[in-house]
Amino acid sequence: MMRSFKYIILYSFLFFISISTFTSCGEDDLDESTFGKIKVERNEFDSWLLDNYIKPYNIDLKYRFEDIESDMSYNLVPAELEKSKEMAKLIKHLWLGAYDEVCGEIFMKQYGPRIINLIGSSAVNPDSKTEVLGTADKGIKVTLYKINSLDKTNIELLNLYYFRTMHHEFAHILHQTKNYPIEFNEISVDNYSPTGWMNRTNEQAHRMGFVSNYASSEAREDFVEVIANFLTRTDADWNEILRQATFTDEEAKEELPDKQATGTGNGKTIILSKLKIAREWLKSAWNIDIDKLRTVIAKRSTEIDSL
Repeated sequence: MMRSFKYIILYSFLFFISISTFTSCGEDDLDESTFGKIKVERNEFDSWLLDNYIKPYNIDLKYRFEDIESDMSYNLVPAELEKSKEMAKLIKHLWLGAYDEVCGEIFMKQYGPRIINLIGSSAVNPDSKTEVLGTADKGIKVTLYKINSLDKTNIELLNLYYFRTMHHEFAHILHQTKNYPIEFNEISVDNYSPTGWMNRTNEQAHRMGFVSNYASSEAREDFVEVIANFLTRTDADWNEILRQATFTDEEAKEELPDKQATGTGNGKTIILSKLKIAREWLKSAWNIDIDKLRTVIAKRSTEIDSL
């Protein structure tokens, strides 16, 4: 059974950003809209979406706010038209196009989501102090938030807010279709904490053998976080994760920003063993070369100024 996932990011009053993450959720019951359907004339952008999303991928990219497609438990605002145009081009180039180049043009039409829903604002939960960056609904619909904050000149934030989300969500879709090897679940079985992960910094998580603090919540999130982070991080960023993962307790006290000592210095070995399983599974189950895909994504990331 396909499940729904949310991609969240912790925040505080001092603008604290943790690694963006997913957590499971059930389907919300949506009240019937109090507004009737309004017939909207197709504009130039709609015609572009027809040619670039619906026809080649059978994907309906929704940029006009539809309450029936949105989580009504949040106070949301629509995506701006110009920001939606920018995001549509970015998704096509950095996500869909990258998979097309590596896997062929049929792959995303067959396995990609049927709906991509763009929301202008963040989805903030004041009780849990979390900001939802994206959600996936049973492999059918992906919702992206913060579209009105889009800055296409900042590839680091593009990956943090949007594309790490897309790769994380899509990895969930793939492993729900063909499960990954169960031995992955045993590598860090003693260190998963469905609630305690929020009290770990990313640096602490690295030393424990996780690519992010949220990866330490449960095995399936660990698996997709390995894939999403490897695909969207530069060589320098990925190597920094591995460098931090090698620190012993005493070294961590001196070297790392959090100045807290946990882990035993073998986090790098653990992370690389997880990446090895993910790499082999993607190749054997899907004929996806994750290293080639990563190279293509990096190349395409240098081309976004021309979109």
